Amino acid sequence: MKALVLTGQRTVSLVDRPKPEVSAPADVVVRIAQTGICGTDRSVLVGKFPAEPGVVMGHEAVGTVDSVGAAVTTHKPGDRVVVNPTLYCGSCPPCLRGHWDFCDNKAGTEVGLDLDGAFAEYLRLPGRFVHTLPDGMDFDRAVGVEPLACALNNVAAGRLRAGETAVIVGGGPVGVVCAMAAWHHGARVLLTEPDPYRQELCRAVFAADFGGRVTVHAPDESVLVQRGDVVIDTVGNLLEQGLAYAADRGRVVIMGYHSKASATVRPLEILRRGLEIIGAGDYNSRLFPTAIELARWLPLERLVTHRFPLERHAEAFAALAAAPGTPYSALKVVLVPE
Repeated sequence: MKALVLTGQRTVSLVDRPKPEVSAPADVVVRIAQTGICGTDRSVLVGKFPAEPGVVMGHEAVGTVDSVGAAVTTHKPGDRVVVNPTLYCGSCPPCLRGHWDFCDNKAGTEVGLDLDGAFAEYLRLPGRFVHTLPDGMDFDRAVGVEPLACALNNVAAGRLRAGETAVIVGGGPVGVVCAMAAWHHGARVLLTEPDPYRQELCRAVFAADFGGRVTVHAPDESVLVQRGDVVIDTVGNLLEQGLAYAADRGRVVIMGYHSKASATVRPLEILRRGLEIIGAGDYNSRLFPTAIELARWLPLERLVTHRFPLERHAEAFAALAAAPGTPYSALKVVLVPE
């Protein structure tokens, strides 16, 4: 099969790899229909997040079941499915306490980072991480389920309540999905994004069906007129800006993954204003079925602005400003094997 692998120079290369086959009773092999490029994938290529050279990248995947192991009873060939790439062992102390998102045995199980992922024609995973799609849900909507699970995790960590104001920092795909999730929870939502092109893409997403409760702004002082009860930094290096956006007694959630980010905070300000800084971590896989169900009612397909075959991966990543000197020219980009 064709697959995009990470090189030692933090680029991706299209190579031939053996098609994965069922090798354990619980295995499911998925024929990939399309895979979204995540901000984490971009961060790997620009040096902001680590990954293992030689790995097949990609994790936001949808497709159809190709084959199943002898112990798999919940899937059959031809089923339309979405992949949950947040694996856990189920037997370590955190897993036994239900904290699957803090599994002790993560090494070698991070799909698309140190375990072969979905920028390929096929993907093999244990069956419990493959979920059947509801009838009628198309792949463009379903490819947003994994980002939606991430958003729900961070909205929950911020304890967002109906009637509150949420400030979402960053207007990339995960910021847009966070804004949808916050809107679903009954909040007024302010989405901040510095890039003018992406601002317009975000405004187009929320132009209908959201009752005017989601607005898009440049990250300037106008946002501070209405500060957030909950602020979610979807970029990962904007904690100081997030604190400035927070109302007194506000909760600031760090969501974006940025391994080189640092911040300076004033403890006295946090004390006096009653602020909370929250790290949610990965989503617990219990959230994944919830994300699938909620996706029935959210227009996640509006995120998808560009579609490229694997062979045109350089154009796909360039549209996300992953190449030096290139601006954003897309919101959500998906890669398709054919």
